[in-house]
Amino acid sequence: MFNFLKNSIKKHNFHIVDPSPWPIVMSFALFILTSGAALYFYNCKNGGFLLILGLICVIIVMSLWFRDVIREGTFEGYHTKCVQQGLIYGMMLFIVSEVMFFAAFFWAFFHSSLAPTIEIGGTWPPYLLWEFVINPFEVPLLNTIILLISGATITWAHHSILLNNEKDAIIGFSLTILLAIMFIAAQALEYITSVISIADGIYGSCFYLLTGFHGFHVIIGTIFIIICFIRYLLAHFTPNHHIGFTSAAWYWHFVDVVWLFLFIFVYVWGHWEPTFILN
Repeated sequence: MFNFLKNSIKKHNFHIVDPSPWPIVMSFALFILTSGAALYFYNCKNGGFLLILGLICVIIVMSLWFRDVIREGTFEGYHTKCVQQGLIYGMMLFIVSEVMFFAAFFWAFFHSSLAPTIEIGGTWPPYLLWEFVINPFEVPLLNTIILLISGATITWAHHSILLNNEKDAIIGFSLTILLAIMFIAAQALEYITSVISIADGIYGSCFYLLTGFHGFHVIIGTIFIIICFIRYLLAHFTPNHHIGFTSAAWYWHFVDVVWLFLFIFVYVWGHWEPTFILN
């Protein structure tokens, strides 16, 4: 009995995760989601139903899985300094992977815009589409201002948490969420009123892939911040332990930086009146 207790004593600062059903359950949920998406794209019977079912299953499993992680770190004290450092490294690597994700789409954009082929008229933007290109100094400029301000408000919330200033933290969270919703609404309005579609050649494909995936990341980041706000109101964060919010803030700043590149190159540079470069 003594040897058993001696061997069961924890001799390290890391967290050995207990056996969990969520990885395998998430695999099945993702299989349903991707299968439903493939069937839906090909207009197969029950494709839409499987797609919605898979999405619901993924959301439920994510909620239960994250619930366990929050319980381990907040209430059971398993997230030691070593574990927190590992979580920080994991978030860094995730953001690096997101940088590579957007780099691929920017590569396609610059490949087509710096040396436009004869198939699109030798110009960028394509000459036939130029008069329909979105003016960067209207909704895109407004969205740029909104995102830059939201970056400042989430930093305000972060510093307020560090100083244990609950009132300012709540204001910072609230303003960030409000600005994020304003950005999403403005981009949705931009899409609705735009004449150019994703089917309009390489310009439409690059424009909607870049701005669309960025908008998707804004939605995910907004949900991330809302959940952190709820957790803050439930007293899950302290000045010394708020890795979840730190990750959300880093993710939001990453979204801000990507938008600046989008605004400068896709909107402003891509709005210049095209000139023929082929003889």
